[in-house]
Amino acid sequence: MGTGARVTADEAARAVGRAVTGARRSRHFVPATARDGHNEAVTSVPHSPPRTRMTGKERREQLLEIGRSLFAERGFDATSVEEIAAKAGVSKPVVYEHFGGKEGLYAVVVDREMRTLLDMVTSALTGGHPRELLEQAAFALLDYVENYSDGFRILVRDSPVAASTGNFASLISDIATQVEGIMAMEFRRRGYDPQFGAMYSQMLVGMVALTGQWWLDAQNPTKDEVAAHMVNLAWNGLSGLEHQPRLMTRRGFRARRAREARQAKDAQDAVETAEATGAAEG
Repeated sequence: MGTGARVTADEAARAVGRAVTGARRSRHFVPATARDGHNEAVTSVPHSPPRTRMTGKERREQLLEIGRSLFAERGFDATSVEEIAAKAGVSKPVVYEHFGGKEGLYAVVVDREMRTLLDMVTSALTGGHPRELLEQAAFALLDYVENYSDGFRILVRDSPVAASTGNFASLISDIATQVEGIMAMEFRRRGYDPQFGAMYSQMLVGMVALTGQWWLDAQNPTKDEVAAHMVNLAWNGLSGLEHQPRLMTRRGFRARRAREARQAKDAQDAVETAEATGAAEG
């Protein structure tokens, strides 16, 4: 009787095992009707796509881009390593591994932005006439403000790290150095003391940079109009300002013609709208 009870229990256990196995298999079983295209319900196990691991270089670039965006939006002090890591989907030690901390990440971001702006301004100085060079420098900085607005916000915002690793003032000094030789040559040609070329280059570049900082938020008037008025003041001075300043470079000419075409079209549209309104009221 006892043996029979044990056999019955063993058989019951095996039966339960077979039932469980069958249930597991049934989850993956696809009926023939479903395979043939009929709309029977099919239970299947979804397969999640494999996660793609980043290389060290890719992860570093990702962290730089995330840090750049957060620093521009919130500033250095308000941005934390935790937030940077969370947005990248990594742990804090990964940020420390690549940059040694928030300060190191910020320093790399600032250095990159400074080199980008300096390269843009330096490469733009190709014209022969000093006024053309001034236009080109103005356009280069306004291009940077427009196309790299996050980077520009970072450069003009004060922070503890910026004071030690480079800031907007030091960047302006670097750009002014590129202009200094041009100013000294023009001073010498006009009979002025060339030693003041360095000071005047700081004045000119500083004026362009601060105007760019204002235009970043104002976004009005258009870029070519801002450049034209900056050159007007820098070249002619307050006593000789042109009422309708014009740009000399080919780029400035094209921009002015495009703006005039837009203004003419807007005026024509306004006339047509007024005529249509008058006809409807009549």
